[in-house]
Amino acid sequence: MNPPMNAPYSCSGVQPRPWSRRQLLQSVAAGFGWMAFSGLAARAASQPAVQPSTTAPLGVRPPHFRPRAKRVIFLCMQGGPSHLDTFDYKPLLQRDAGKPGQARGGGAQLIGSPFQFRQHGQSGLWISELFPNVARHADHLCLVRSMHTDIPNHPQAFIQLHTGSSQFIRPSMGAWVLYGLGSENENLPGFITLSPPLQFGAQNFGSAFLPAVYQGTRIGALRENNASASLGNIENRLLTDPQQRRQLDLVQEMNHDFLQATDGHPEVEGVIQSYELAFRMQSEVPELLELKGESPATLARYGVGDSATDSFARQCLLARRLSEAGVRFIEINHGGWDQHQNLETALRRNCRAIDRPIAALLDDLRSRGLLDDTLVIWGGEFGRTPDSRKSDGRDHNSKGFTFWMAGGGSQPGLSFGSTDDYGYKAVQNPVHVHDLHATLLHLLGLNHEDLTYRYGGRDHRLTDVKGNVVHGLVQS
Repeated sequence: MNPPMNAPYSCSGVQPRPWSRRQLLQSVAAGFGWMAFSGLAARAASQPAVQPSTTAPLGVRPPHFRPRAKRVIFLCMQGGPSHLDTFDYKPLLQRDAGKPGQARGGGAQLIGSPFQFRQHGQSGLWISELFPNVARHADHLCLVRSMHTDIPNHPQAFIQLHTGSSQFIRPSMGAWVLYGLGSENENLPGFITLSPPLQFGAQNFGSAFLPAVYQGTRIGALRENNASASLGNIENRLLTDPQQRRQLDLVQEMNHDFLQATDGHPEVEGVIQSYELAFRMQSEVPELLELKGESPATLARYGVGDSATDSFARQCLLARRLSEAGVRFIEINHGGWDQHQNLETALRRNCRAIDRPIAALLDDLRSRGLLDDTLVIWGGEFGRTPDSRKSDGRDHNSKGFTFWMAGGGSQPGLSFGSTDDYGYKAVQNPVHVHDLHATLLHLLGLNHEDLTYRYGGRDHRLTDVKGNVVHGLVQS
């Protein structure tokens, strides 16, 4: 290991002066990035202007007011699922299919949905034939049919959905939730993302300027085989637990000395917490990720073992297990919703992959008494257009699309807002992504205007200077 540039070292042939203990510790800390322990410590974030108001960054914090939800499961459909073929029934679009559309440049035609819609439950929500199992839960769903966002491009819209900003590196909503409420289980990460898409980098589960301990822990990646997905370096095969503890104590002593020498350094503080969490995780994570303890009937209900549903089914079952174990924010990911063509075949395949697992997740949460305080959210970065220059596809649409929520204090059996008669644009009770974030935090007992972090000379928040709580989505 090379010493730092200001070390008392000479390359002129003169014997170097011996280092003091503090210089040695600083050199070790600098050279090894504060001794990354077992590969589990999170990458440190930029130095913030202030630190959290607690000495235990992951300790449970009181909400601003009485919460309706304790945790979130976000079912993220990357690519922009078509609202017009799933949850936003447009009879006039069916009637006028083939007529000229509104796409710039001309040549586009309106495209009716190839899928049948019908009403479900006592609430009478219109849901496509693509979701026969989710439709059983119609009276528990809160359909938001008037979503909109800023930019109809995947990278910008996806990052804005997760962080509130498409222009700047900002903490993800999972990191904000963990920062605001802390973790319910000291042996597990408070924020876990399952099989996220990596083409947009780690921003969608990163902590940005929040301390690194709040960033999401990734398990697997999109389009990887979830049957073998695991958390890397969770087991140390070279040292016993007591030996690891002694090693970690030495490393932490160095870290604390370095922290004292620098009069407090948020990056080091984040690493100290990450090392301790990593050590504790070894006792609980392997068993939690193992599905062998689930009954054959449960595995079958979720669709584990069925080639059409297996990957997403494993994520949903893990989400239930993680929820029970006290994980605060869980994101489940499914990709391939960018149907510019081959709409009927591809969308049918996508919905088949997620319909049974989601319904089983909702069933399990209800039967175990978890749905009341678990907010489940489904949606993607934007929707699709009702017209296209191709006969079997839809283009990007940021002006109108659908999300749905279930449990966690959301209003059950509700259809909120609407797009126009063809589904181009949100026209009644429009809900921006900022409003969705504000409402999510509200259901967790957090005031989005008060959940702030000072960085770069000003207070930042998930909703920036925008966003309003949509009280019509909240159960009275």
